[in-house]
Amino acid sequence: MKNTRKTKSSDVVMVLSAIMALTACGPTTSTEAQDSTKPNIIYILADDMGYADMGAYGQEKIETPNLDALAESGMMFMNHYTGSTVCAPSRSALMTGLHTGHTPIRGNKEYQPEGQEALPDSVLTIGKMMKKAGYVTGAFGKWGLGFVGTEGDPNNQGLDYFFGYNCQRQAHRYYPEYLWENDQKVFLEGNDWVDKNTYAQDVIHDKTLAFIDKNGDKPFFMYVPLVAPHAELAAPDTAVVNKYRRRFGAEKPYEGKPGADYGEDIVVGMYQSQEYPRATYAAMVERIDKYVGEIVAKLEEKGLTENTVIMFASDNGPHQEGGNDPDFFDSNNGYRGYKRDLYEGGIRTAFVVKWPGKIQKGSKTDHVSAFWDILPTVADMVDYEELPKVDGVSFLPTLLGDGNQPKHDHLYWEFVEQGGKQAVRDGDWKAVRLKVRNQPDAPIELYDLKNDPGETNNVADKHPELVKKMAGLMESSHKKNPVFPLYKHEGKEDQNLFIVD
Repeated sequence: MKNTRKTKSSDVVMVLSAIMALTACGPTTSTEAQDSTKPNIIYILADDMGYADMGAYGQEKIETPNLDALAESGMMFMNHYTGSTVCAPSRSALMTGLHTGHTPIRGNKEYQPEGQEALPDSVLTIGKMMKKAGYVTGAFGKWGLGFVGTEGDPNNQGLDYFFGYNCQRQAHRYYPEYLWENDQKVFLEGNDWVDKNTYAQDVIHDKTLAFIDKNGDKPFFMYVPLVAPHAELAAPDTAVVNKYRRRFGAEKPYEGKPGADYGEDIVVGMYQSQEYPRATYAAMVERIDKYVGEIVAKLEEKGLTENTVIMFASDNGPHQEGGNDPDFFDSNNGYRGYKRDLYEGGIRTAFVVKWPGKIQKGSKTDHVSAFWDILPTVADMVDYEELPKVDGVSFLPTLLGDGNQPKHDHLYWEFVEQGGKQAVRDGDWKAVRLKVRNQPDAPIELYDLKNDPGETNNVADKHPELVKKMAGLMESSHKKNPVFPLYKHEGKEDQNLFIVD
């Protein structure tokens, strides 16, 4: 018999209520619910900070309580490497998951009046990946991978919001006239290249904290490439500087060349004179520590600590510009070399990862890893499954302690400046080749890192077969890049390529 019963409004309400109740009680596959389980990820990158510039890695002269606490609450990597030995290529390797034999940016090629060689749109970056994974993304600090409006503009590389220095040359100065907020200049109060009133890194840090305030209710990715402690040497907290002045005693002032100091004749890319370079450097590192502590405190305030991954590293070894004295601080903990070297002191970095409930507190690992591992590791953290072929290997198994960590066959670096350099780490063996631009088959230096971590004893003459293997790895790991030629036959040397960053 045909049902002629009419549906009453009360029946509709009852049915909808029942559906809503079942939905609330049962499992859900909504994007919103899934997103709530995704970890927030914050990657903090110091600029030119040495391997042992934080207490947890051996620093005895500079106070870094917040960084040390981060290490104590997470995992310390003892064999982690930067992407390169200067800013732009190191960051390119970080962003793309490709080492410097493959990543697009391999040097500090400059443009006027601002900016560096741009990352191409064709490459996947962490920013793009995180956007595709449903994250809101932001970057705060120094970019250096493409000027505003180019393909490399951070807003064109997957970052919803950028605040800081687009150009790494401008980032030589802590009291610039302006910073960039996406594609708009933000002029800093009292700064005009003559007067110095607003410390730019503090302004950037305030924007960093504000981003957490604004986006704490959704999964977010933050890339925080700090400017400090890159030269110039400048710290706004006189009390902290004076603390270290008393501690260190008399110093030799750093006298900048003409154009170094703020005034009508300033040359932006130089470094100001500094009466107390050691005390100022220490104060800058302590200020980094303060920033990290405030980021951790903000996460705690917002109830985000348990679901947030924090990573901290430096982009290359310590600099010697602006009067800095890394030997005084033992910034490299005995490793050979500095920024611009492919010896351990130029490319090995402290690296700490905190992930509450996932990573064992106070743990350490000797797993050999590098910047190009960050992208695939983060991809695993957020279950991103569309990763193209990269040079990186996810170290998520190491973080979680599951014992099934894949290892690199080898690590490779090339550096197109200073006559061209190459380096390979294969197990405990390290090979370095210098002046390759005009001599691709230049002699290879060979070091046993297990027994000679300071790379003081070249044993190449004792291991000819291993030297031959290293030469083959250098050849196979390098892909020609005409914008950044490693060898003379690959392209004309560009005078804009060689500039202090």
